[in-house]
Amino acid sequence: MVDKMLTGEIGLSLIVVAALVGIANIILLLFLIKTYWKTYKQVKSGFTIGLLYFSSFLLLQNIVSTIFIAIPLVIPIEVRISELHGPRLPLFLINLVQLVALSILFKITRE
Repeated sequence: MVDKMLTGEIGLSLIVVAALVGIANIILLLFLIKTYWKTYKQVKSGFTIGLLYFSSFLLLQNIVSTIFIAIPLVIPIEVRISELHGPRLPLFLINLVQLVALSILFKITRE
């Protein structure tokens, strides 16, 4: 059933939405890193440097997963290999949860 969801218009729509959610995560993380960097320059706190490391690694993870999700939008893949098609739905759901969490973190950080 999931295999059928990842083909046709529904599959393409899922990939586009997943890529857009990944891009939104990347943008939020860049804003968070910028804010944490400004704070670190003023306070020089170990906690703030920890937030910088955490955000940087999360940014790297989101860049990699967004590229992986968006590959079919750039390079049409004709071969049906489950490893290329199967993980997209779980990655989309993970990115969606991260978007909510990062939005909350961003709102709290801005206050």
